[in-house]
Amino acid sequence: MPRSAQIHRKTGETEIQIKLTIEGSGKSTVATKIPFFDHMLTLFARHSLMDLDVKADGDIEVDLHHTVEDTGILLGSVLAEALGDKRGVRRFASVRVPLDEALVDVALDLSGRPFLYYDVEFPGEKILGDPPFDPQLVEEFWRALVTSAGITLHISLVRGRNTHHIIESCFKSVARALRDAVRVEGGGVPSTKGTL
Repeated sequence: MPRSAQIHRKTGETEIQIKLTIEGSGKSTVATKIPFFDHMLTLFARHSLMDLDVKADGDIEVDLHHTVEDTGILLGSVLAEALGDKRGVRRFASVRVPLDEALVDVALDLSGRPFLYYDVEFPGEKILGDPPFDPQLVEEFWRALVTSAGITLHISLVRGRNTHHIIESCFKSVARALRDAVRVEGGGVPSTKGTL
């Protein structure tokens, strides 16, 4: 039976619906009204091989922050719910993914202990588009996701000059690491405590 979950949340700033299926094929339907963010979530689904549906409506006329952060919160929540007690998962994974001159290193642990180490410096420019995407929001997205999912995640930029390439390498790296970490290869919970 596929590990799957969905969530809907409405606040004074955003209304978001997310459905995630871990045993998927990487297909996605993403609509956040932030084209660059849609692109990142779409490739996240493709490279994690998880099926992902995201519909987000936020106060982007104020700022993109609420929509990006709240999407991270809910994506982490559905991932945690879909993983359940994490019985049999590999748990740990690490990967380096290049995109042209950019190279990002990711290591993660489905530990139940939320922690983000984020060492990524951007050249400073926003991603052009309508609306423009501020690279600082990437850290907010990952922090929100790891907090609600209960994941330890380290993201480090090895090298890179192009902001788009660096961000895309981050999303692909985390997706590939998650794809490996959530894979079921045993029967028990991979912890001496007996729980994650």
